[in-house]
Amino acid sequence: MDSTHNLSAENAHVTHDAHAHDHHEHKESFITKYVFSQDHKMIAKQFLVTAIFMAVVAFMLSLFFRLQLAWPGESFKISEIFLGKWAEGGLLDPNFYLSLVTMHGTLMVFFVLTAGLTGTYANLLIPLQLGVRDMVNPFMNMLSYWFFFVSSVLMIVSLFIESGPASAGWTIYPPLSALPEAIPGSGLGMTLWLIAMALFIISSLLGGLNYVATVINCRTKGMKMTRMPLTVWTFMTAAILGILSFPVLLAAALLLIFDRSFGTAFFLSDIFISGQALEQTGGSPVLFQHLFWFLGHPEVYIVLLPALGIASEIISTMSRKPIFGYRAMVASILAIAFLSFIVWGHHMFVTGMDPFIGSIFTFTTLLIAIPSAIKAFNYITTLWRGNIIFSPGMLFAIGIVSLFISGGLTGIILGDSALDINVHHTYFVVAHFHLVMGVASLFGIIAGVYHWFPKMYGRMMNNKLGYVHFWVTFICAYGVFWPMHYLGLAGVPRRYYSNTAFPMFDHLQDLNVLITIFVIIGGLAQVVFIFNFFYSIWRGPKAPQNPWKGTTLEWTTPVEHIHGNWPGDIPEVHRWPYDFSLPGEEEDFIPQNVPLRDHEKANEHH
Repeated sequence: MDSTHNLSAENAHVTHDAHAHDHHEHKESFITKYVFSQDHKMIAKQFLVTAIFMAVVAFMLSLFFRLQLAWPGESFKISEIFLGKWAEGGLLDPNFYLSLVTMHGTLMVFFVLTAGLTGTYANLLIPLQLGVRDMVNPFMNMLSYWFFFVSSVLMIVSLFIESGPASAGWTIYPPLSALPEAIPGSGLGMTLWLIAMALFIISSLLGGLNYVATVINCRTKGMKMTRMPLTVWTFMTAAILGILSFPVLLAAALLLIFDRSFGTAFFLSDIFISGQALEQTGGSPVLFQHLFWFLGHPEVYIVLLPALGIASEIISTMSRKPIFGYRAMVASILAIAFLSFIVWGHHMFVTGMDPFIGSIFTFTTLLIAIPSAIKAFNYITTLWRGNIIFSPGMLFAIGIVSLFISGGLTGIILGDSALDINVHHTYFVVAHFHLVMGVASLFGIIAGVYHWFPKMYGRMMNNKLGYVHFWVTFICAYGVFWPMHYLGLAGVPRRYYSNTAFPMFDHLQDLNVLITIFVIIGGLAQVVFIFNFFYSIWRGPKAPQNPWKGTTLEWTTPVEHIHGNWPGDIPEVHRWPYDFSLPGEEEDFIPQNVPLRDHEKANEHH
C-alpha cells in the first residue's frame, strides 16, 4: 500500500516538476498569472479578496436593518443614499427589510464563511503542508474559483433589480420562495438566487473533489495520515461533508425551480391566493425543510471545522507546545462530521414533528457535545503553561475557542426539543448560531490572514493595528450577540420589521439600540483590518521565511512565489507537525523535514 502511494505521489511530483520548470522558461502574462491562474496560492488569494468584498456588502446590508430595528420609524439619509427607492425619505420599505435579512444571511453563510474559509485556506495550505507542487487538478481548481466568482456577481446583481432580491429568508422556505407572486422578492430576485446558488454548489463540488483527491493521493514521502497537520484534516473533512450534502440542496433548488416555473407541486400544499385556490396541490413545504437542513446542518461544520483547524495550528505554534491529544482531536473531527448528518431535524422541532422522532434528533444533537468538548478541553490544555506569544492571529484563535464554548452552551437548549419550542423563532436562535458558527468562523478567516499573510504576500501585517482590530471586534461581537439571548428568552420574534405593535416588548427597545451601536463600532474596526490588509500587501515590512518559527512544511518554501512551491526537491517528512519545546533541544521547534534523532526513533509513535 505504501509503495503504491509513494509511486502515485512521485508521479504527481514529476508532472508538477515539469510544469514548474515550464513556468521558469516561459514568462507568464498578467492574465495567466493573476486572472486565469492555475497556481493554488493565487487561487487562494482570489477567493480571499472576493470573500472580503462580499463580507463588506453583507455587513452593509445588516447595518441598514439594524438601524431600522434600533430606531423604528426614524429616517436615515444613509439608507436612502444606498437603497434608493427601497428607503424613500430614509424610511426602510418593510418588503425590502426581508430582502436585506435574506441576502445578509446568504452572503455570509455561503459566500464569506464557506468560500472565504475553505476556498482560501484549503487552496493555500493543502499543497504547502502536504509537500505537493499543486492541487491534483489545477485546471479544475481554477474553474472552482470562476464558478464562485460568477455566482457572486449574480448574487450582487440581484440586489439591483426592480422587484428586489430574494426575500424568503436565507433558508428560502416555500411557499414564499415557490410562488413568484407571493411578495416582491419572490420574482426575478428569487430566480437569480437559485441560479447563483446552483453555480456556487458547482464551485464547491469542484473544489471539494480536488481537496480530497490531493490529500489522499499526493502527500510527500513520509507524510502519513497521522503526520498531517490538523488544518488538513479539517479541510478534508469539510470537503467530504460538502461533496455529500451540497447536491441535496442542488436537488431542492431544482425542484423549487420546477414549482416556480413548470406547474409542479413538490413543495406546494393547499394554498389560496387572493381567495383563489392554487391549481397545483399535494406537495409539502416540510419536505423542502428536510432537504434544506440535510445540507444546512453539515454546512455549520463545513464552515466551523476549518476555523477550528486553523485555531489548532495557531494555538500550538504560538504556545510553543505540541497540540494536546492529536489523535483525540482527529477522532473528534471525524465524529463531529459523522454526527452532523443525523441531526438536521433539530431545526424542525416546530413543524409538527412526531415527538418520538424529535427525541431521536435531540439525542443525536446532544451527542455532538462530546467531541466538541474534547476539542475545547484540548485547546485549553495546549494553552496551559505554554510560552504564549500573543500575536493578532493567536488572539483571534483564542477568540474562536471562547466563541465555540459560549455559543455551544446555548446549543444544548436549542438541541432539546422541549426547550427549543419556546425560543425557536426568537432572537435566541440568532444569537446562538451567530456566536458559534458566524463569528467563530469569521475569526477563523481573520486569524488565518494574520498568521499566513507572510506566506501569501511575503510581507508582515502591522501588529498594533491587529491588536486594535482584535479587541474592538471581540468586545463588539459579544456586545451584539450576547444581549440577543435576553431578547429571545423574552420572546422577541426574529425577522420582524418592527416590534412596536407589541407593547410587551417596549422595555426591551434599549437593548436593540445597544446592539446596533455595537454593530456600528464593530464595523469601523473592520475598516482598520481592511486598511492593514491592503496596505501591508504593498508597504508591509518584508517577511522572513519562517516568521513564527513553525514546524509545518509551508515554512520551508521560499518567500518569493514560484508555481511548484519548492525550487528543488520536495522535502521529505520524518515527524509529526507539532514538535515544539522538546527537552534537550537547542531550538524550541523542529520542522517536519528534520530527520529523527537516534533517541527519538525508539519513542516514535507518529
